[in-house]
Amino acid sequence: MSSTPVSSVAKIVTSIADLRREVHIARGHGRRIGFVPTMGYLHRGHVSLLEEARRQSDLVVLSIFVNPTQFGPNEDFSRYPRDLNGDLAHANSAGVDIVFCPEREALYPEGYQTFVEVRELEHGLCGDRRPGHFVGVATIVLKLFNIVQPHVAFFGEKDYQQLQVIRRMVRDLDLEVAVVGLPIVRDPDGLALSSRNTYLSPEERSRALALSRALFAVQDRFHAGEREAGVLVDAARGILAAEPEVRLDYLELRHAESLAPVSGRIEHPAVLAVAAFVGKTRLIDNVLLRPL
Repeated sequence: MSSTPVSSVAKIVTSIADLRREVHIARGHGRRIGFVPTMGYLHRGHVSLLEEARRQSDLVVLSIFVNPTQFGPNEDFSRYPRDLNGDLAHANSAGVDIVFCPEREALYPEGYQTFVEVRELEHGLCGDRRPGHFVGVATIVLKLFNIVQPHVAFFGEKDYQQLQVIRRMVRDLDLEVAVVGLPIVRDPDGLALSSRNTYLSPEERSRALALSRALFAVQDRFHAGEREAGVLVDAARGILAAEPEVRLDYLELRHAESLAPVSGRIEHPAVLAVAAFVGKTRLIDNVLLRPL
C-alpha cells in the first residue's frame, strides 16, 4: 500500500460490468480496495479522503454520481455543481486508480423500486428537513458497495448524520466493508468545505462564518470544563443570532453514535450539529465533544 499519494492517470469506467471485472481481477490478486463515493465537484475535503484511501489501499476507486434519489422535489439536483474535468485532475493528483462515472439509467433502470431504510437514524436533524434524503443515500451507497466490493470506504464527518446512517446500515446488513470517517476539512477562516459553498456570494460567505464561529466557541467552553448541554447550546445560539442574515434551520446536541438528543450533563461523546440558510444556500456543520 502507498504511503503517500502518487500522481497517476486514473482509468475512467462507466459500466457496472466493466467495474466489476476490474474489481474481480484486483481481489483475485489479493489487493485491498479502498473506495470514496462522491457526487463530484471535488474539493480539498474529498481529496483528503482520496489520499487516505491511497495510504490504506492497493486499489483506489472513486465514484462520481449526482444521486437523484437523495434530492427532494424542490432541491438543487438540476443545478448541483458539476466539473468532471476538475474532478479527474483531483483524482489523478491523489493517485486514484479507477473513476466510476455511471449514467443514471445504469443505477436506476426503468421500473426501479427497491430502497433502503435506516429507520431511526434517518429521522431528526437533516432527515426531518429533507424527507427521503437518507433513504436515497443509504440506497445508493449500498448499491455502490455491492458493485465496488471495497474492503474499506471513506466518508467525511461534515455529513455526520449520513456517516452514522451508513455505519448502521453496514452493521445491520453484515456488509464486509470498514467505514472510516475523517475530520472536516476547513478553509483557513474556519468555513467547512462544501460543494455548495460555490453558491455563496462573497458577502454570504463572510456571513456563513458564523456557523463555525459558534461551534468553535462551544468547543472551547467544553474543553474549558463546561458540561451542561443547555449552556453550550445557548452559547452557540447566541452567536448565530448575532448574524441576522443567517437563518437557523436547527442547532442540536446529539449522542455521537445513536444521535439521540442530549440534555443535562454531557457524559458521553456528543456532536453539536447545525444547519442554516445563508441567502438561499443551506449549509451544515458540526463539532464533536468528547469528555475525557
